[in-house]
Amino acid sequence: MLPAAQGASDEKETVYVCGSGNGKRYHLKEHCRGLNNCSAKAVKTTVEKAKKEGKTLCGWEK
Repeated sequence: MLPAAQGASDEKETVYVCGSGNGKRYHLKEHCRGLNNCSAKAVKTTVEKAKKEGKTLCGWEK
């Protein structure tokens, strides 16, 4: 029962994306090394919104 409940809350989890709008990944940590090339500030969002924008989890955080 716990994994299903946890999966539902994962969609509301805060993640970070590059604020330039050009990024293809989302990041679990605000200071992920995958955001080093971002020319804008990292922006908070949810996993659900990031996935709707076609973003996938950063390879450094898999």
